[in-house]
Amino acid sequence: MNTIHVDVVSAEESIFSGEARFVALPGEGGELGILPRHTPLITRIKAGSVRIELADGTEEFIFVAGGILEVQPDCVTVLSDTAIRGKDLDDEKANAAKAAAEEAIKNAKTDIDLAKATSELAVMAAQIAALRRYRQKK
Repeated sequence: MNTIHVDVVSAEESIFSGEARFVALPGEGGELGILPRHTPLITRIKAGSVRIELADGTEEFIFVAGGILEVQPDCVTVLSDTAIRGKDLDDEKANAAKAAAEEAIKNAKTDIDLAKATSELAVMAAQIAALRRYRQKK
């Protein structure tokens, strides 16, 4: 079977390591699809869902809060400060964090505060979207 090795790593731990038929993730310029023997590539990725189609046909979903993607013909590596398995995403926490970011935007006193809050809001919105996608696929 034609597969590619995939590693998804956060700042805290290795989230996923295994063989896959296909990987889809949010690149800065749009959705990226990676198959075995893909041309080498290094790029930044946006916050969103990493979908890994495993060798047995099942799928693994992982939320990443942005990061770096490295692709080699036989290996895909996703490096992210924050990566959470789809099954571990918490709807309540994500919605609370989104509300806190929205409040921080309203109360921002400097451009730096506004930029931080806006960035956090974008990440939380992407996490909630990833959670919805994960639940729809289940």
